Amino acid sequence: MFNKKKKEEEPITENQAEQEVQDTQAGETQTEDKVTEPVAALSAEEKLQQENAALNDKYLRLFAEFDNYKRRTQKERIELLQTAGKDVVVSLLPVLDDFERAIKATENATEVSAIREGILLVQAKLKSILSQKGLKEIESIHTVFDTDKHEAITNIPAPSDDLKGKVVDELEKGYTLNDKVIRFAKVVVGA
Repeated sequence: MFNKKKKEEEPITENQAEQEVQDTQAGETQTEDKVTEPVAALSAEEKLQQENAALNDKYLRLFAEFDNYKRRTQKERIELLQTAGKDVVVSLLPVLDDFERAIKATENATEVSAIREGILLVQAKLKSILSQKGLKEIESIHTVFDTDKHEAITNIPAPSDDLKGKVVDELEKGYTLNDKVIRFAKVVVGA
């Protein structure tokens, strides 16, 4: 019925009909493109923003991890430099102990003053060299017992009340290297 009115009003040629169909199809695709373009653009933009946020987060975490790594390695390097000669110093400690024992043994000898003087000079020289490298003796006698510096061998009754809980005698000296304990002092504590 609709077609009859059109035919009566104006006859349509075959070319015109094809043109109208093409025009309407083109109009439909244009409107679909206009509708889908913003949706597609928004989703692509959102994806890019999410990727950007993920990459920024990854970058910040990696930067923080690298910064922590730098601090840790710098701290380890400083500790290594401060205690680089620890093995050498620890191996020399028994020699130092032997010198002290030799000095004690020569105190009662009659004509060994020259030997004693020689041993004292060697000991002084060795202590000087070790102190230049950062070695220090831990003062123990009549100090409060400290587990960070002392190793208690035994407890004995304190000779006086003021020596209770304090070091009464020192069997083996303790040493620090650059303020780090490398050998605990072996002591007797008053009880």
